[in-house]
Amino acid sequence: MAEIKTKATKVSVKDFIANVPNETRRADAQALLKLFEKVTGWKAQMWGPTIVGFGSYAYTYDSGHTGKMCAIGFSPRSTNLVLYSGVDPADPLLKALGKHKISKACIYINKLADVDMAALEKVVKAGLTATKKLCKEKGWPIAAT
Repeated sequence: MAEIKTKATKVSVKDFIANVPNETRRADAQALLKLFEKVTGWKAQMWGPTIVGFGSYAYTYDSGHTGKMCAIGFSPRSTNLVLYSGVDPADPLLKALGKHKISKACIYINKLADVDMAALEKVVKAGLTATKKLCKEKGWPIAAT
């Protein structure tokens, strides 16, 4: 089995964000860092080379595969901001968010200027609540970082 690449690292979150090449993406990442810290109350930690994560949970799938992942997080990718939110893609809160795309596990935003920040805060809160609920249902331990 291949080694999991997305795991907690000792890389400095502030250094990572300071080195984001695109000025707008870097400023958006700094704003997201503050927002996620406010919502979670947890300290940020790098997961893999590009994910800024908050909290963590240990999971075990029905297949027996186990691992650990951040409870919620974001990544300032070159093409867009990716939010690992845990929010249900059908959640009505997303309608108020503004310009975004969504997949099963991620929300994609071009830049924060495209979204309503109050709505984004609600989406992040809902995602964290959903992740905590899933962990409780599955019996997976979740912890602050």
